[in-house]
Amino acid sequence: MKQYLLMAFLLMIMASAQINAMANNPEDIAEGVQKEVVKTLKASILKNAAWAMQQQPVTVTAQSSSRSAGGKHDFYSEGDYWWPDSQNPDGPYIQKDGMTNPENFVAHRLAMIRFSKIIGSLASAYKLTGDQKYVNQAMLHLQAWFVNEGTMMNPNLQYAQAIKGRFTGRGIGIIDTIQLMEVAQGLIVMQKAIDSGVLSETKKWFAQYLNWLMSHQYGKDEMNAQNNHGTCFTMQVASFAKLCNDDKLLDFCRDRYKNVLLPNQMAVDGSFPRELARTKPYGYSIFNLDAMTTLCQILSTKTDNLWNYKTSDGKSIQKGIAYLYSFVADKSKWPLKPDVMYWDNWPVAQPFLVFGANAYGQTDWLNTWVKLDHEPTVEEVIRNLPVRNPLIWL
Repeated sequence: MKQYLLMAFLLMIMASAQINAMANNPEDIAEGVQKEVVKTLKASILKNAAWAMQQQPVTVTAQSSSRSAGGKHDFYSEGDYWWPDSQNPDGPYIQKDGMTNPENFVAHRLAMIRFSKIIGSLASAYKLTGDQKYVNQAMLHLQAWFVNEGTMMNPNLQYAQAIKGRFTGRGIGIIDTIQLMEVAQGLIVMQKAIDSGVLSETKKWFAQYLNWLMSHQYGKDEMNAQNNHGTCFTMQVASFAKLCNDDKLLDFCRDRYKNVLLPNQMAVDGSFPRELARTKPYGYSIFNLDAMTTLCQILSTKTDNLWNYKTSDGKSIQKGIAYLYSFVADKSKWPLKPDVMYWDNWPVAQPFLVFGANAYGQTDWLNTWVKLDHEPTVEEVIRNLPVRNPLIWL
């Protein structure tokens, strides 16, 4: 009897160990997260793809602004927080931090967001179904933006976030092309099914844009920004370099994350002090954490896993997620004043939750992501949510 009980006890321990091993196995965790993402998003993926199948290409050449110093093929946008001076209506604009000027020219920005939505939706549906029709539709838009001479966008952002009376463009405007990240990632997902000529020309465009980002003074200014702009610069370079198989730039981005972004932007408690000092600290903290976790998702390899990286004083992306998670799960705990704009519109289904759950097996983070809004409609939220289709990133 004692021998039987001992054997039963040993079998129970072995079974428990097997369960724990499975729970801690990265491949099993990733498979479980992907299944939950598909379960949560399948209906909306197919709905959004059906919408995308009906859309015709609209690029920067469709509309222009008389205030742009660029040409028909140049992307143009204006600084968000800059307004006419009531004391000098015809003079240079003045800044009102956190307050978006509704009279700004935003047509190119909205066209790029629309493009991102279309490619992200089609790539998600292709990954889900394997149906070639989604790839064929995506190629129409890729050709319009990157290949066709009459409609393509020039591979630079020389006239982005201009300020009337002050600047015809600024490095800070480079953040506008975070919307091209799901275009690049969608292309990676679909590239085996895409026409080789379209694929080659699109990769050529992104390679030219990367060259401009890394060589123009605007790119250098943005790279050295000490807040979310610096994070988003590196995130974009990583995304586009992955598409272009540029190992040198990917290594540059890994080094930048480890030795500049994480140590200089994060406090030891996991917060981002420079974002907390803004007039929209809640939204900016979420935005910067989304960007840093997306960097980890893009750049991590088996031999260089950024999810496990810690600085000498203990800063890590896991600590950053843990810090902000409690305020996303229960917004009422937020210790600072509400953001001056869009306070009621955050959080939504933030990518840091699903990427973090995928990296660390945190089911509470995944469950919170499932419950949040996956299809926000507020333009400012959509603009600051470049990863809207997590399936193509997993």
